Amino acid sequence: MNLIGKIIGNRYEILEEAGNGGMATVYKAKDHVLNRMVAVKVLKDEFTTDADFIKRFNTEAQSAAGLSHANIVSIYDVGHEEENNLYYIVMELVKGKTLKEIINKDGPLSWKWAVNIAMQIASALEVAHKNGIIHRDIKPHNIIITEDGVAKVTDFGIAKAVSNSTITAFGTTIGSVHYFSPEQAKGGITDAKSDLYSLGVVMYEMLTGKVPFDADTPVSVALKHMQEDPVPPIEVNPEIPQAVNDIVMKAMQKNPVNRYQSATEMLVDLRKALKDPDGNFVIIENKDGGYTRIMPAVNVDDYESQSANSRKGKKENKIQAFFKKHPRAKVPCLVLGLVVLFIIVFLTTKFILDGGASGNKVVVPDVVGKTEEEATTILESAELKKGTVDTEASSTVEEGKIISQNPEAKDNNKVDKGTAVNLIISTGPETTELPNFVGENIDEVREKAKKMGITLNENSDSVKENAVISQDTKAGVLVKSGDTVTVHVSTGVEKTNVPTVVGVDEGTAKVMLSNAKLKANITYTNDPTKDNGKVISQSIEQGKEVAVNTTIDLTINKIEESKASLKLSLTIPSSMRVDNSSKSSDDSNTTSSTQAKQTTMSVPITVTVNGNRQITTTITVDLTKSSQDFTLGEIHGTDSQTIVVDGTVNGSSKTLGTTTKNIDDYKGNIILVNGSL
Repeated sequence: MNLIGKIIGNRYEILEEAGNGGMATVYKAKDHVLNRMVAVKVLKDEFTTDADFIKRFNTEAQSAAGLSHANIVSIYDVGHEEENNLYYIVMELVKGKTLKEIINKDGPLSWKWAVNIAMQIASALEVAHKNGIIHRDIKPHNIIITEDGVAKVTDFGIAKAVSNSTITAFGTTIGSVHYFSPEQAKGGITDAKSDLYSLGVVMYEMLTGKVPFDADTPVSVALKHMQEDPVPPIEVNPEIPQAVNDIVMKAMQKNPVNRYQSATEMLVDLRKALKDPDGNFVIIENKDGGYTRIMPAVNVDDYESQSANSRKGKKENKIQAFFKKHPRAKVPCLVLGLVVLFIIVFLTTKFILDGGASGNKVVVPDVVGKTEEEATTILESAELKKGTVDTEASSTVEEGKIISQNPEAKDNNKVDKGTAVNLIISTGPETTELPNFVGENIDEVREKAKKMGITLNENSDSVKENAVISQDTKAGVLVKSGDTVTVHVSTGVEKTNVPTVVGVDEGTAKVMLSNAKLKANITYTNDPTKDNGKVISQSIEQGKEVAVNTTIDLTINKIEESKASLKLSLTIPSSMRVDNSSKSSDDSNTTSSTQAKQTTMSVPITVTVNGNRQITTTITVDLTKSSQDFTLGEIHGTDSQTIVVDGTVNGSSKTLGTTTKNIDDYKGNIILVNGSL
């Protein structure tokens, strides 16, 4: 359906197509209620016939509309037009290029620029995840870099609300195959860590200019995500610092438990990388419960050869001695030996033909990670039985799940039917009393917490630097590995992170800085190439930690418009003029037709400058004159403007005069428009 020129929702005029994706088409439009340009994403026809999909589409778009962040494209409205069966989302119109376009044009980005963009994306994901929304389609195509270098994540309108369901809908995956996580490729559960995997892929492409996995078919790419490890980006581009390489590799771990567990955690390492690019602070832990034992190799051939020779030597010595002593026994013994050999061969052949030992052997199933009840059912199905059940504390295996089994299930291991399989079940992490951290240095507290396996949530206050002021969980309370304990740490000076205010209006920028406990110093500039009334630069970049009450210098674009007085020189056609100079001399009692005619006319006037109405007035035209001048009022603008004077003459609208002038050249003077009634 061609929507160009149509108005949807009684307010959004579709001007032109701006982009086309798998689920929707994006149009540039004008909001006639708020008089601003917007982007309208219209759902494609093939998706509008599924009621469940539409319900999910509306729910998720409305949830995403509640997100407010400088690095997220704002959603203004969600609507449905029954007449044309249109489902649409109205969004902020962002001027800039997609990250994909930039990479395609410029190739790999500098590592600092790539880290800066990744921080902005992670900051957007941090807000979304805290509001229960996962994106599920993070890719360079959905990230717009504005003219001021601000990264804005779009397409949260089709994100999955975690509060509803985390399993991929309709049995299919939503996302681009080159960027989605292994769990998305499997069609399984997705959460915030799936977005972080995709962000790792985006970082990989920014740093190397290519995606980590590629193949001829989408299925082949998906299999690589699930089965293959990526080539470290530092091997593709040696200019990448080690810390940045490590961040990408951690974000792209196959097992979600080995990745960053939150966008906040990833942001911490990204900020460290800017300060210490070659640091060794990125920790990739293997939490999948697997262990490897290394044993010295045994040369079986040598062992058997030595043993056989040893046994052979001993047997030969005894046999020789026996036959020397009893020479007549050789023949009977030979016959007896042949009979025994025949019996052995017969029984062996029958054993093999009857199926051999395999008839009583079964493969040991893997029950690690299962509950005791599940393991019992699996073992019985395999004609085995549950043996002893012991318990053991574990910080990596969930309580009630099996840590290990004996015999183990590896290399197609077979045992006799009815063999007992012994199990060790996790009781969860060990508990211990929480010590009193108050008064200790935070570095010592971190070391203790690491040994205990607990996570510290550090809040800062401005007292004695690096000292723990208080803790939310009292000393002596039993805690276990994996618990989070909040401690309040002094930084000496209270600090805050600088938000991004580039691209917002002056009032909003002041509020954002005030909320971050910062001050604003405003200066203005006049740049016609930038948006009027918006912040175009800030003195301290986004994400930098500074002391509270720090002053941030903001430059705001304030375009000054020239003004000029508009004058209309109107010519009255002879066909409309009235000759009122004479009267009939021979009939003084009769009013002549000339006297009866109207000698003036009121004409409503509208003046538009470049299509925007600026003056509305009414002039009185003297029809006895051939021309007349009128001062219509003051107009304003910059550079070359098209000025159109329209009037209503005898009930009909007509253009009385038009001209194109550079208002700057007539600043403070009069612009004359020549026209005809």
